[in-house]
Amino acid sequence: MKPGKTTIPAVKVRVLPLTWQPYLTPVDVNNATPAQRAAMQVTPSSTQVSPYVRTLAHDPDSYVARTTLFNAIMYSEGGLGRAERELGALVASAVNGCAYCASVHARRYEALSARNDVISAIYTRGLDAPFDEKTQALVDFCRALSQTPVAVEPHHVTALRQQGFNDGDIIDLMHSAAIFGWANRLMHTLGHPQRR
Repeated sequence: MKPGKTTIPAVKVRVLPLTWQPYLTPVDVNNATPAQRAAMQVTPSSTQVSPYVRTLAHDPDSYVARTTLFNAIMYSEGGLGRAERELGALVASAVNGCAYCASVHARRYEALSARNDVISAIYTRGLDAPFDEKTQALVDFCRALSQTPVAVEPHHVTALRQQGFNDGDIIDLMHSAAIFGWANRLMHTLGHPQRR
């Protein structure tokens, strides 16, 4: 916890799932071109073909390049744990104001880590909330990177190393936050979140 910050009583927050409403008409799977159909086989985490995927499939080559990179960053074996990657995505999405991505990755982080305390702190106090030292180092690094990459300073990396992150972990964390600089902007320009 940072000096001068006080602990607040635990409040359990349940992050509600949101839907994403595209501004463009998504590709109709039944009328998709062979290239679009092939592209939609490369989905994030191999899940259903969402309206977001079908919107990005208007440009199948770009979609495949983006999703192959996304999957390699968020779902690769080894290196930084999945929970920490999800928290990096959540922090970046909070900085970038992407409510949809924040909702998705908050729920994934909580499912992987069982850390509702972190989610509750972010949703009730924001990124200035008091966190344990390991979480604080991660939040500070991803926050600085997401605000502007040159804001990351040596002390951010030192804090991560002091909490047990090795260089490979730090690179994985950087990638998870950085990919959401891209993902959040795609979500913002192509549609908007709404409650289910």
